[in-house]
Amino acid sequence: MTLAPDGLPPLREVVARCGLDAKKSLGQNFLFDLNLTGRIARAAGPLDGVVVVEVGPGPGGLTRALLSEGARKVIAIERDARAAPALAEIAARWPGRLEVIAADALAVPPEALIERAGGAPIRICANLPYNIGTRLLTGWLESEPWPPFFDRLTLMFQREVALRIVATPAERADYGRLAVLSRWRAETRILFDVQPSAFTPPPKVVSSVVELVPRASPDPCDAGALSAATQAAFGQRRKMLRQALKGIAASRGLDAAALLGEAGIDPTRRAEDVDIAGFVRLARAVARERRPA
Repeated sequence: MTLAPDGLPPLREVVARCGLDAKKSLGQNFLFDLNLTGRIARAAGPLDGVVVVEVGPGPGGLTRALLSEGARKVIAIERDARAAPALAEIAARWPGRLEVIAADALAVPPEALIERAGGAPIRICANLPYNIGTRLLTGWLESEPWPPFFDRLTLMFQREVALRIVATPAERADYGRLAVLSRWRAETRILFDVQPSAFTPPPKVVSSVVELVPRASPDPCDAGALSAATQAAFGQRRKMLRQALKGIAASRGLDAAALLGEAGIDPTRRAEDVDIAGFVRLARAVARERRPA
């Protein structure tokens, strides 16, 4: 058998032997190019002394790269039982440095990852399953307390999602709730693109690797209130904010114009016209005690 440079079989052979064909229902698209997985791992580095959390490793191409690049340990969260033999081979190649959690990543709490990291810094690096990638990111960004349990996120998304993560109000088509949450709590940038031909099966869109580095002291506001305010505002993004925020204002015994006035925002503006600082002020207003009508 021909071995890859890391001493393990080529990924295509592993997938064929394990019957690990990509499942659309799990949002799976596998990367077989070890040069590319190495590039992603290096983008997350340096990894010496770092525990890396990977979501959806599948046959383990990125897992192998992370371990080859010196990660102290990789915690791989994988719900597809078919991947177990491939991941077991990797664990045997790097004894004591790979731990697999057989679970849905959406159900794994930060506390479980912190405990397994044993005090080492945690970094999340993953080719996220397309069907849950945005939900995972928003969950991590809304986690409390802050600064969070991770020191960096290096994640692959569809390019259209990546553009929504890094957007500013100047990119009106892409600027929305995801950009506000991401850029409120992190420095964000797109590192590089990955063409569909790099994947098996190839998706219909270009993907992008995005880096998010947590801000130590983002402008203070309640993450839940910010999430609610942006969801209401961008949920009806073509309407003026005095219309879009009627429901959330009424639940606090206010009219929307009063709520927006408290935040210093013109009620005739639309969500895409409000910068992150404006949404933070709005979230502070939303989080205040309910008032009598």
